Amino acid sequence: MLIGYARVSTAEQSLALQQDALAHAGCERTYTDVISGATDAREGLDAAFDYLRAGDVLVVWRLDRLGRSLQQLIDRVTTLDARQVGFRSLTEAMDTTTCGGRLVFHMFGALAEFERGIIRERSKAGLAAARARGRVGGRRRQVTDAEAAEMRALLAAPHASVRAVCERFGRSRSTVYRYAPAPTWGPAPELPTPTAHDPGA
Repeated sequence: MLIGYARVSTAEQSLALQQDALAHAGCERTYTDVISGATDAREGLDAAFDYLRAGDVLVVWRLDRLGRSLQQLIDRVTTLDARQVGFRSLTEAMDTTTCGGRLVFHMFGALAEFERGIIRERSKAGLAAARARGRVGGRRRQVTDAEAAEMRALLAAPHASVRAVCERFGRSRSTVYRYAPAPTWGPAPELPTPTAHDPGA
């Protein structure tokens, strides 16, 4: 059985062109979504996947109706293949139920894997170059060692004010606490010794 799937991004766009093309291709049932392709959760697509059975073929008007990225498209077609469900795209004339269509799909998969490999190699090369220059990965420090030392010195003084330090360095309280933790501040003021008449004695 041929099952169609159509999608448009906004309510202002019409599904009619896709629905007509899918009906002409012989789809007995068509599921639809009005949602951005960048959104993973799609009620219509989920319903189509639930309805599909082994031997069925999911048909779309164009490849980008099923997946926004190459990897997303490959993942979804791979899921269909694992369930023995075919996939067909009318515009690109791609059909995984044929030898030629399966070859094209495997080429897509190889290209996606090649792209991921290139990205990994570039990332590793960038990190290696950064380490060679004395830099390490991770979030950049907001406060220099000299500023942190000055913060600690100011907070160690009598009557130190965290607010004044924040204003002086233009930092938030959480940043000041991170780089100048409380144990480095000045000693806490001594409390008066309780007397016999003191209720707290």
